[in-house]
Amino acid sequence: MKILLQLVVPALLFAAGGAPALAQVSPFPGTVSLKMRHDFDASVARLEKAIANNKMGLVAQASASRGAAARGVTIPGNAVLMVFRNDYAVRMLSASVPAGIEAPLRIYLTGNSDGTTTVTYRKPSAVFAPYRSTELDLLARELDPVFDKIVKDAAGG
Repeated sequence: MKILLQLVVPALLFAAGGAPALAQVSPFPGTVSLKMRHDFDASVARLEKAIANNKMGLVAQASASRGAAARGVTIPGNAVLMVFRNDYAVRMLSASVPAGIEAPLRIYLTGNSDGTTTVTYRKPSAVFAPYRSTELDLLARELDPVFDKIVKDAAGG
């Protein structure tokens, strides 16, 4: 019942009042969020560097704020960095083909009005837990500290 409520309530809130209501809903399990003292653009650059330094791949990047800017609209910084690596992908798919929809894993950045940036991601162990695969759980537990280190490296200094 709790899971059903977690799925239905956000949809109803969104339909009734739009995205701001969703901000009131608790995050999914395994969600990590921290504030970086760096501005949005610097935070994106620092995360890109930390991803490479931790030997992961930046598979793709999407930015609502950059897309809006291209249309002449200004909104606070907003981007999703999609991160993975092929050897992990091969192991993931060997453990669970349906889990392939989860890759690449995402790191979400939002610019704050005080000049800082909030970084949010879900631990790989939380993302892959619903697939109930021992092999996938082992892989995810390897990835948890990698993602923690990426974000901590980017936030530091």
